Amino acid sequence: MLITFKSKAAPEIIMLDNLAQFLLSIIGKQLDKRGVISHDELAQAIARLEAAIHDAQQKEALARAEHQHDKNELSDEIPVGLAQRAFPLLDMMRTAHKQDADIIWGI
Repeated sequence: MLITFKSKAAPEIIMLDNLAQFLLSIIGKQLDKRGVISHDELAQAIARLEAAIHDAQQKEALARAEHQHDKNELSDEIPVGLAQRAFPLLDMMRTAHKQDADIIWGI
């Protein structure tokens, strides 16, 4: 199922429900039929998502370093991480925060 995030401050974002549910859980929200991240909640939501991205990047770097040490070879394949998956929503959240706008889904 696809979830569409909307805000007056940014273009719509469409993502799969499992990714939307994961990202919303990071910021303390649940994926219901309808929902909102109010402009008052955005600063804390942005901080939580940025912290989760930072933690994920550190874990990915450690895993790559261990993999390189074990394999002793370079790999050209770079997996898609949380930073790439979360960027559209994080960008929307930052823009909405600057413009005191809400983010809604399910409408």
